Amino acid sequence: MPALVDRFGRTHTYLRISVTDRCNLRCLYCMPEEGMVFMEQDKLLSYAQILEVAAAAAKFGIRKFRITGGEPLVRPNLDELVAGLSALPGIEDISLTTNGILLAPQARKLKEAGLKRVNISLDTLDAARFKFIARRGDLNRVLEGVQAAAEAGLTPIKLNCVLLKGVNEDEIETFLKLSTDQPLHVRFIEYMPIGHEDAGWRNHYLPLSKVLEEARRLGYAVHSVEGPQGSGPSDDYRIEGGVGTFGLIHPISDQFCKNCNRLRLTADGNLKPCLYWVDELNVKQALGSEEAMERLFLRAMDIKPENHEMAALLAGEKLTHVPTERRMSQIGG
Repeated sequence: MPALVDRFGRTHTYLRISVTDRCNLRCLYCMPEEGMVFMEQDKLLSYAQILEVAAAAAKFGIRKFRITGGEPLVRPNLDELVAGLSALPGIEDISLTTNGILLAPQARKLKEAGLKRVNISLDTLDAARFKFIARRGDLNRVLEGVQAAAEAGLTPIKLNCVLLKGVNEDEIETFLKLSTDQPLHVRFIEYMPIGHEDAGWRNHYLPLSKVLEEARRLGYAVHSVEGPQGSGPSDDYRIEGGVGTFGLIHPISDQFCKNCNRLRLTADGNLKPCLYWVDELNVKQALGSEEAMERLFLRAMDIKPENHEMAALLAGEKLTHVPTERRMSQIGG
């Protein structure tokens, strides 16, 4: 099969696979505290169906899978999907994005099934603030998950920190110090308006130039470095003498669309060429037919836009496409 190359010359080698829209947290930047209507379980792709799509993707040159949600670890027997993905020919990397709450008891089993590494969402190291941002859950369980991932060899471990103005920007120093003291890779991420464009997003959006400003204020000698495996769109740095790194993922202030190499498969069976726009292609209609699956992937390349225009949204400019109304948890990030 041909490589997946879109109209702008970008070759796609990476598929993010959402296995559920459900989550055991309600992080304020991801979903509302109440009122979420979750997919009926029989509407989700089965693991067998996911593997059929993944096998087709591998034939097109997809080499990396990331399992997402919602919170993927709320779906039972996730290690079975990992094992199936790892058995596909040509696959070089399988990773997982998780909030860490359920990771500790599953880390070793996932590693044995073929999972390579994890990204763990961690927006604060303060227990009370964790309750405010996540609206439920226990910070200690996340930290136990980080420890269990390290012990299982799910490395490099990346900590995803969404920076929110007026909420956790005062912890930049704490996270920078964490990246110097431990072999962890902190990823600061800008707040994205996925599924909502309300004043809450605008009021809490913080450009990541703030992180480098804080590093300079603290007197750190910061060096640009090549990030660990799977760094993707992150601009990575190491503080002199540090054993870990920190990175900046800034889709709005310094968008990285020109190097985008990813597609997304939603839990209910839609292939999304771009996280932000409404366009989706239903893979269920192509299941059981290699020709139909090939047409679907090639169609995704045809309709993928050049960029997501979130910066234009922040500036109040008119957009050229229609943004999705789905929340991040419903898409898979």
